[in-house]
Amino acid sequence: MRIGELSERTGTPRRLLRYYEEQGLIVADRLPNGYRVYDASNVDRVMQIRGLLDAGLPTRIIKQILPCLNKPRTIHFPDATPEMLETLENERDRMTDRIRCLTRNRDAVAEYLDAVREKLTA
Repeated sequence: MRIGELSERTGTPRRLLRYYEEQGLIVADRLPNGYRVYDASNVDRVMQIRGLLDAGLPTRIIKQILPCLNKPRTIHFPDATPEMLETLENERDRMTDRIRCLTRNRDAVAEYLDAVREKLTA
C-alpha cells in the first residue's frame, strides 16, 4: 500500500509516517518512481508505535523494543546498557502509575454517569 492508504488506515499523518521511517521504526520499499510502498504489517506496527508514543516512550527506546513485539519474538540486546535498562524500568514504572491514575479517573467518571442516570430515571 502507498503512504496515503497507510495514513488513512492508521489515522497517522503522512509526515509522521515519513518521520517513523526516518527513525527506522518502519520500513518502506520504493517503486521505480520513488513512491513508498508499505507492507500490510505496517498497519499494526504503526499502531504499536503510536501506542508506545502515547505511553510516553521516546522513539529511541521504541526502536530498541520493537523487535520484541514481533511474532515470533526476537530480542536484540547487544546494546542493552545498564542505563538503557534503568530507563526502561523507569518508563515501565511511570506507565504503571499512569495506568493507575487513568483507572481511578475512569472509575470516577463511571460513578458520576451512574449517579446522573439514576437521578434521571428516578
